[in-house]
Amino acid sequence: MEKPLQQENKMGVMPVPKLLITMSLPMVISMLVQALYNVVDSVFVAKINEAALTAVSLAFPVQNLMIAISAGTGVGINALLSRHLGEKKFEEANNVARNGIFLGMASYIVMALIGLFGSHLFFTVQTKDPVIIRYGTQYMLIITIVSVGIFMQITFERLMQSTGRTIYNMITQGTGAVINIVLDPILIFGLFGLPRMEVAGAALATVIGQLVAVCMSLYFNCRKNPELNINMKGFRPDRTIIANIYKVGVPSIIMQSIGSVMVFGMNKILLIFSSTAAAVFGVYFKLQSFIFMPVFGLNNGMIPIVAYNYGARDKKRIMKTINLSVMIAVGIMILGLAIFQIFPAQLLRLFDASEHMLEIGVPALRIISLSFIFAGYCIIVGSAFQALGNGVYSLIVSVARQLFVILPVAYLFAELFGLHMVWWAIPIAEIVSVVLSSLLFKRIIRQKVKPLGAETSVS
Repeated sequence: MEKPLQQENKMGVMPVPKLLITMSLPMVISMLVQALYNVVDSVFVAKINEAALTAVSLAFPVQNLMIAISAGTGVGINALLSRHLGEKKFEEANNVARNGIFLGMASYIVMALIGLFGSHLFFTVQTKDPVIIRYGTQYMLIITIVSVGIFMQITFERLMQSTGRTIYNMITQGTGAVINIVLDPILIFGLFGLPRMEVAGAALATVIGQLVAVCMSLYFNCRKNPELNINMKGFRPDRTIIANIYKVGVPSIIMQSIGSVMVFGMNKILLIFSSTAAAVFGVYFKLQSFIFMPVFGLNNGMIPIVAYNYGARDKKRIMKTINLSVMIAVGIMILGLAIFQIFPAQLLRLFDASEHMLEIGVPALRIISLSFIFAGYCIIVGSAFQALGNGVYSLIVSVARQLFVILPVAYLFAELFGLHMVWWAIPIAEIVSVVLSSLLFKRIIRQKVKPLGAETSVS
């Protein structure tokens, strides 16, 4: 049973271009499917009415917060576990995996309690519209109380990712997304004799898909991942391991949680003008996921490669992986920019956009998408910080971009110039992000990568 643990992991020997594609492609495909079901979810909700679409848009910061906590913890698990595997410390890797599972369950319990006692309040502080409050409260209650699926799915997927078996993540994420897409119209509109649940049906479809995916992820980890043993019998939390996980993970959690704060703040600014403006911003986030999700899939494949080779002290493979990832990410973003510039009205009509929504949304999509030019580079560099154990650098960039630039600039432009100028806050913030990311990237390369030993890579 120990033999597979002694074999050389492909992350240390496979040629980098082939390895990056092998690691990332399944994640890219699965994340594209995730983006598809996010869009389909809102497309069906929009057919109820615009208030339902606005409610789901206003709930986005809560969903983003859950993803931030689970994915940020997963980044810490991933980086630490991959590093131990690169150092051939297999029992330490197992302990990281078990503590990661414990943290996933603990995070779920906290979020379920927040949802149970805070859902109604969350919407009443944003709007006075009773229909939006009712829809939003129903949606948030379900996605938080049954959030065990998203927390454990991401945790188990990160374990597979750490050992290079991302193909199984494509299967689990894809299956969960397809189940969500199929159940959406059935539960929202009450097909096949089921009751019409509207927004609550959309939430229920989401959590059912996540629960199926987590069951599959657990099976794959137990049966198809021989490099890790996640048997929890006799488990006790290890404070040192948890601290090391969160050393990398907490900056990532905060960084992604800041996104929730930013969206909440932007919604408050946009609601000054109209609920339609907030709906447009929510639709933008659904649509941009088609562009950003492949890049996130790419960096999910990149992080364990960089972390593994950092543990193995192979600086040539580290730099080759990062540089290739940047090139691919920028290419994806340029394609996304072209789509948003040429087809904004067609994209908005997917959500039954009214003429008023098109009037606001078409210029908004064209302006915001200018940020795509810079975003691909910043995402990859931020992931490199995390893989090399300096997640705080990603945090610095994210705080500067979303709290010190986007929200103040958006508020200032709203007060001085009106709604049409608010959207420019996002491209301006991305320019700031590029400058900061580049400065910190040079620093981490000088401090952590250059001092590594001889370049013994197989490239």
